[in-house]
Amino acid sequence: MMARQPQPGEPPALPDTLKPFPDLVKPEEVGLSAARLSRIAPWMAAYVESGRLAGLSVAIERRGRLAFFETAGLADVETKKPVQADTIVRIYSMTKPLTTVAAMMLYEEGRFQLDDPLSKFIPAFAGQRVFTGGSRGKFETVPAIRDITIRDLMNHTSGLTYGFMESTQLDAQYRAEGIDFSGGDDMPLKDMVEKLARLPLLAQPGTRWNYSVATDVLGYLVEVLSGEPFERFLVDRVIKPLGMVDTDFFVPPDKHSRLASNYASDGSGGFQILEEARRSRWLKPRHLNSGGGGLVSTAGDYLRFCRFMLNKGTLDGVRLLGRKTVELMTSNHLDGDMADMGTPRFSESTYHGIGFGLGFSVMIDPAKAQIVGSPGEYAWGGAASTAFWIDPKEDMAVVLLAQLMPSSTYPIRRELRVLSYQAVID
Repeated sequence: MMARQPQPGEPPALPDTLKPFPDLVKPEEVGLSAARLSRIAPWMAAYVESGRLAGLSVAIERRGRLAFFETAGLADVETKKPVQADTIVRIYSMTKPLTTVAAMMLYEEGRFQLDDPLSKFIPAFAGQRVFTGGSRGKFETVPAIRDITIRDLMNHTSGLTYGFMESTQLDAQYRAEGIDFSGGDDMPLKDMVEKLARLPLLAQPGTRWNYSVATDVLGYLVEVLSGEPFERFLVDRVIKPLGMVDTDFFVPPDKHSRLASNYASDGSGGFQILEEARRSRWLKPRHLNSGGGGLVSTAGDYLRFCRFMLNKGTLDGVRLLGRKTVELMTSNHLDGDMADMGTPRFSESTYHGIGFGLGFSVMIDPAKAQIVGSPGEYAWGGAASTAFWIDPKEDMAVVLLAQLMPSSTYPIRRELRVLSYQAVID
C-alpha cells in the first residue's frame, strides 16, 4: 500500500500513517520537482509487483523539510501487513554511524585521541600479529608494524575482517572460532572482543580498507571509556536525545506488531522467508549488542539522525557534537579511495571514487564512482537492503528501507540515487 504523493499544484495531504514524520511540503518549495519525484512510486511498485521485494519505503528531505514519502508492498507477507511509516526494520550496518557518533562524543570529552593505540584501552589488542599465509589453525604470521589505532577502527583500516565474507582463511577462522557479533552466540561484548583479539589481523593496520567487525570493537571501546554498558550509552546519550523513539537493540512488547519480517533472495528473482517477525530474535533484549549491526529503527527515526548530521551535530535544540567534529567525521580519511586501499570484497558501497571517513563512506568523485551525486556526500547501508545518504551541498537526505538479504541482490540504492537527484531543480 502506498501513501499517495501530491500531484503538481495540489496541496500536500498528510496520511494517518505519516505520524512519525513532519508535514509533507510541496516539493517545489524546497527545490524539487513533484512531477519528477512521481517517478519513484512506480519504481517501488514495480519491485513489489514483480515479486523481487516484499515491501519498501522511501523518504526524501531537503532544506529541513520532508518533500517525499512513499511505501509499497508488505512488511509481512504471511499476515498481509502493509509497510507503513512506523514499520520497524532491522537496519544492520546503519547502526555503525550511530556507534561512531557515540565514540566521537567521548572524543570531544577528551577521553582519547584518534591516533591512540587501541591497546591503551583494551590491552588484549597489544602485540598483535598479521596473517601472511598457511592453513586454518596453522597460520603464518608476522608482527604488526604498529598497534591498531582508534581511527583505524572508525575507517575500517584496522586489519580486522568479517567471517561471513568467506574469501580468506582468516575469514574461515572467524567462523570456526564463533567471532560473530550478530547475537548468535550471546556472550558478553567484552568476552567476544577479547576472543577476537587472539586472532591475527588480515593486513597491517592502516594499510588496507577492509570492511569488518571494527565498529563492534568500537562499541566495546565506548563501554570501556564511559563505564556504562554500550547499549545503554548509545540509547541514553544518542538515540533518546535525538528523539529516535523506535530505535533500539530490541523491539518492546507494545511494538511487536510493527516489526517487519526479513526475507532472503531465493536466487531466482524472488524471495523467501529468512526471519518471521513473530519469531524474531529482536523481540527481546540480548547480552551481546552489536555496534556494527544491532539496531532496529524506522524511516522517521533515521531521517532524524540524518537531519542531526546535516545540522552539524544538533537537532531540536539538542547538541551532541560540535560542528568541527562532524566535519572531521565526514571528511575522507583514506589515502585515495577504497579501491586504492584494498581489493574489493564486500561492503555496503562501491569502491571507485568513494572514500571513507569516521563511520561513513564519503563521495570523492561522482564521475569515477559512475553515479550522480555530490563531492562530500556521505552515506552507508545495511545488510537487509537499507540505505541512507546525506548531501550537505544540496542540503538533502534520503532514507531507503527494505528487508531483503543480501543487500547486493538488486541495485536499488543506485537506482534510487538517480531517481532522487534527477528531481533537483534548484
